[in-house]
Amino acid sequence: MATPARARGAGAGAAGSFGLRLLAMLLGVFFIAMSASKIAWLTDGGILLRQFQQWLPNAAPWARWYLETVCVPGAPLFARLVPIGELSVGVALVVGFWTRMAAITAFLMVLNFHFAMSAFWSPGFLTNGLGLPVLGGLLAIAISGSRLPLSVSR
Repeated sequence: MATPARARGAGAGAAGSFGLRLLAMLLGVFFIAMSASKIAWLTDGGILLRQFQQWLPNAAPWARWYLETVCVPGAPLFARLVPIGELSVGVALVVGFWTRMAAITAFLMVLNFHFAMSAFWSPGFLTNGLGLPVLGGLLAIAISGSRLPLSVSR
């Protein structure tokens, strides 16, 4: 006897939800690790400022403007916000708390990072594992990440 289409679809939906939940957890671990690598930023905003200054010489005109008018003046604040933001979205993605909001926030953080680096139009962006795979995974979770299994919030 053939399995009805409705039953097959239900199983596929559950598997897809579990797959998105697993993706969210793994991306959460990634963001927690990224935040751990930036702990020193909490006490020394100069680390981030030096990074911005390294990006400036090769920045596209629009990224140069962004770096000079937003990033460099805001470096002391951003040096504190970035590790806290990465840790927050990482934990939220791992435990499944406000998963879609955490994915949207993380997506915007990664987008901001690549924008400041002028990375979008470089050929290396397409092969950079921190680019399209992370952005794509976060976008998938942001779009379809509601009511995932093994989440603390539903």
